[in-house]
Amino acid sequence: MADDRFSGTSSYIATDDLSMAVNAAVTLQRPILIKGEPGTGKTQLAIEVARSLGKPLYEWHIKSTTKAQQGLYEYDAVARLRDSQLGDDKVHDISNYIMRGKVWEAFDSKEQPVLLIDEIDKADIEFPNDLLQELDRMEFYVYETKELVAARTRPIIIITSNNEKELPDAFLRRCFFHYIKFPDQKTMEKIVDVHFPMLKKELLTEALNAFYKVRDVRGLKKKPSTSELLDWIKLLLVEDIPLEALRSENSRSAIPPLYGALLKNEQDVHLFEQLVFLDRRNNPQ
Repeated sequence: MADDRFSGTSSYIATDDLSMAVNAAVTLQRPILIKGEPGTGKTQLAIEVARSLGKPLYEWHIKSTTKAQQGLYEYDAVARLRDSQLGDDKVHDISNYIMRGKVWEAFDSKEQPVLLIDEIDKADIEFPNDLLQELDRMEFYVYETKELVAARTRPIIIITSNNEKELPDAFLRRCFFHYIKFPDQKTMEKIVDVHFPMLKKELLTEALNAFYKVRDVRGLKKKPSTSELLDWIKLLLVEDIPLEALRSENSRSAIPPLYGALLKNEQDVHLFEQLVFLDRRNNPQ
């Protein structure tokens, strides 16, 4: 039987602060707005909340061209015109051309669902405001069919943002906010252990030391994230990289092996090469 409070899952390590934020948002019946740098598990959170609480999940992934109306429904007037020209009888029922969006699907769920609105900041600046009334009242009107759609149960709404643009104040006031901090080394050990339970402790320690030293380099355009760390560790194991190549005393004078899993653009690689060169010159062996 699913618990009614979220505390992470066997495959998702949630900090106490994150679990508390999710449960607070559920109690207050407010959407929870999740921010954090890419790779901190914002999108995955909704999936794991649904799994943990045993609830259906509806995912609405936002693009730059997405309009708020698409989350409610869309009316396909072109298809109706085409069918009319072909003499199709279904043109007489306009509901045949109403396509439900993810918000409508979540509102129509017989049991309380989790609704993910992913990367809301990708859309137009007015996008969040265009959803305010619907998310507040838990209902919307379908003008074409003169139908009022009301939520059967109030969904648990999880909204993610990568902070690409500021969100309107009116929207922020209606949300419970939580910023997912990048995991510290102790938390990261637990995350890695979920994915690589047989990983030797010594290798884990050296890999994490090297990883956090890369992240600490000032001026990186894109710091490596959790997913990139997991890819890197997988490669270290497959290629059987020796511990000596990762040890802290070597990491200052060499780029980490298989660094392409961690550094994802030429500017960052070049920056790291410069720092290694300067360190070698200032600290000759």
